[in-house]
Amino acid sequence: MAYHAILVAVAVALLALFVWWYGGNGAPMGAAEKAQLLETLRQRLQGTPGESFVDEARQLMASDDGKEFVMHNCVRYRAKALYPPGYHYSDDPREADKRYGKAIIPHLLRRACLPVFIARRSGRFIDCEGVPDWHYVAMVRYRSQRDFFHFALAIGAAGDDVHKWAAIEQTVIFPVKPLVNLIAVRLSVAALLALLTAAVWALT
Repeated sequence: MAYHAILVAVAVALLALFVWWYGGNGAPMGAAEKAQLLETLRQRLQGTPGESFVDEARQLMASDDGKEFVMHNCVRYRAKALYPPGYHYSDDPREADKRYGKAIIPHLLRRACLPVFIARRSGRFIDCEGVPDWHYVAMVRYRSQRDFFHFALAIGAAGDDVHKWAAIEQTVIFPVKPLVNLIAVRLSVAALLALLTAAVWALT
């Protein structure tokens, strides 16, 4: 019985640790923190294709509430990947985007952020004049805007964003807050821990 009590306690502790790490309900950034992040972004992006990101970042920060959100991305590839001089990769934009995707996963997971949906366009239905032919859409969950901006700074410092700028001709990115969400990560982890605990219990 003591062993079973320890087993349950460990499972509860692991769930509590995961919920703490996964977060999603933190405090919003203060004015000083926002200003520091914006200045760091400005210095890092100066002279790059992402230079205009600073003004867009300032606009996004105005809505910061410290809570989790999903960033919706619509992406159109270049006809050929466009790397700066000195980079010796193929000119396939999809290969460049794969390099970017592979490089950013550790940066995302370090901050409890993760892709929740990625899909290629599979046809046409209703088109609006002037809207690009997007090649795919992606939705990424971020623990907070704070984590989103630190993620952006981390991939910039590592030089991983060069693959993104090489691959993408046009993109539209905007945050969304789910109204209906069937991707219940916390509940899924709790269910998995419960199943593992029950399996170990049955074997002892």
